Amino acid sequence: MSNVSASSSGMRTSPVRSGFWLVVLGAALWGVDPLFRIILLKSLTSSQIVLLEHVVLFLAAAPVLWRHRGELKSIGLRQAGALLVVSWGGSAVATILFTKALSSGDLNAVLLLQKLQPVFAIGLAAVILKERLPRNFGLLIILALAGTYLLTFGWTVPFGHVNNFVSVGSLMAMGAAALWGGSTVMGRYLLGSMSYETVTSLRFILALPLLFTLTTLEGAPWQVSGGLGATSLVAINLLLQALLPGLLSMLLYYKGLNTTKASFATLAELSFPMTGILINWVVYHQLVTMAQVVGFALIWTALFYISSQQAKQQQTELKQAA
Repeated sequence: MSNVSASSSGMRTSPVRSGFWLVVLGAALWGVDPLFRIILLKSLTSSQIVLLEHVVLFLAAAPVLWRHRGELKSIGLRQAGALLVVSWGGSAVATILFTKALSSGDLNAVLLLQKLQPVFAIGLAAVILKERLPRNFGLLIILALAGTYLLTFGWTVPFGHVNNFVSVGSLMAMGAAALWGGSTVMGRYLLGSMSYETVTSLRFILALPLLFTLTTLEGAPWQVSGGLGATSLVAINLLLQALLPGLLSMLLYYKGLNTTKASFATLAELSFPMTGILINWVVYHQLVTMAQVVGFALIWTALFYISSQQAKQQQTELKQAA
């Protein structure tokens, strides 16, 4: 009996560990987004870009959702609420809040407050999903957040006055962080009754009505100047943005989240700023500072320890269940 349990634990540990790194990889792909968005912003507004991106994603996700349509019968009120948090909250409202926060508040204060996302996710995971945290998890959180801070601000203090945090922009930044953290937790909750393909498809499809409404209310004209060549360039960039940092990243993310606790996954998402730093270095030739190197090392150290901790915790839970 003990041999069987040990074997089972070994078999279960592998997908748990690989699931964590799928979340890391999926979040890292989000950092590729600026490569395409910079070109698109020359012709379209942010709302128009997000709407068109979701139209492309709808075309890709609709056949997948049709194959998994049987899962829709089991959606209750709780699942419907979770889907709204993931699609409307995580995909649409959070992005709008964060964008407005950047334009109306102190930039450094907004960026710093956005780093509170793991705190919101871990708290919600403990309350809603009843997730237990392993030993030294608090130290790993501090280590990961310190690394993210160094990647963003270096050795400098990002604000001059406490009043910078008491503003509408700061409140919107905190709202975006809370919604993104809640989206992680609700996504993990949905994966308890749905496949990751279904959750990914519904995330994109359900966001469309809200995005249509917001873009219509914005009233910005739809125009791409520069002739056929410019239009083709916009179309190619839109397609690549939708399929790489959009569809592929979310498929990897939700597949990994299927075997990863939300409290672990939210820290795995810190791979996103690391990709941004690498993109700036390789593509835009921005030199990497020593502070960013240290921050990069701190985040990767935390991610490796978190991956190990999750695998050990899963083994312990399996032994207790046996």
